[in-house]
Amino acid sequence: MSNSPTTRRHLLVAGAAALAGVAGCSADRTGTSGPTSTGSSGSAGSTGSAGSASAAGTGTASASTSTATSASAVTSAPAPGVAVRGGPDLTRGTSGRAEVALTFHGAGDVTILRRMLAEFADAGTRVTVLGIGTWLESEPQVARLVLDGGHELGNHTWSHRTMPRLDAATVTTEIQRAAAVLRRQTGSPGRWFRPSGTPHSTPAIRAAAVAAGYGACLGYDVDPLDYTDPGADAIVRAFARGVRPGSIVSLHLGHPGTLAAMPRLLATLADRRLAGVTTTRLLEPA
Repeated sequence: MSNSPTTRRHLLVAGAAALAGVAGCSADRTGTSGPTSTGSSGSAGSTGSAGSASAAGTGTASASTSTATSASAVTSAPAPGVAVRGGPDLTRGTSGRAEVALTFHGAGDVTILRRMLAEFADAGTRVTVLGIGTWLESEPQVARLVLDGGHELGNHTWSHRTMPRLDAATVTTEIQRAAAVLRRQTGSPGRWFRPSGTPHSTPAIRAAAVAAGYGACLGYDVDPLDYTDPGADAIVRAFARGVRPGSIVSLHLGHPGTLAAMPRLLATLADRRLAGVTTTRLLEPA
């Protein structure tokens, strides 16, 4: 292997996590025809006016830095030493650091997003928002809101369809159309991709993700099922049971229950001395 800077950006992470057997986006209340507009109470998948998916920020970088990052740079180097190209879904960090990545399926009422971003700022937490393409396109301010807060954006498909049911051409369109929106809005197609309508990728999904410039698909190991609107108490209990150092947590914007639970979720991390960081930071080698 060459020692050039370009090649080093493609270094693999040894021991990428195996697929996690957790439910999640597959149970979102969304049909194969894509999301429908439901307002603030809809799930990240069901809030269909919501918009394009991928956009990348570095976990702590300013919006101007993220915008300045070229699409080609992010495509060729999703994260130094992190992306396993086409390999198993990344479901948790293995560095041993006391860190957790809160990842959000991006859609829904922008007012809820603003209030969550204020909670994150108060707690010193950084998160990853995986935007649905239609949401980003219909609410173009959200990309800037996320990046200005020091968070990062990723791709959660164009219209949140059940991807394992789609043919290869449609899978490709769902990924690339969302990536194109983020290129227009931020100058980058996004660092991470998470498929919709399934907790795990398939070989066809992984191949399309790699072709669009992403490495491994982003999974998770903790799913509080907040998209089912079980109430804040249930979300907090499920989160507290599952979260541990290295966890990638699947959460959803656009849900009042998730917003109501957020202070206690962040307090749980603080009580356990776990830092809330971006996915990029979590998956960096020790």
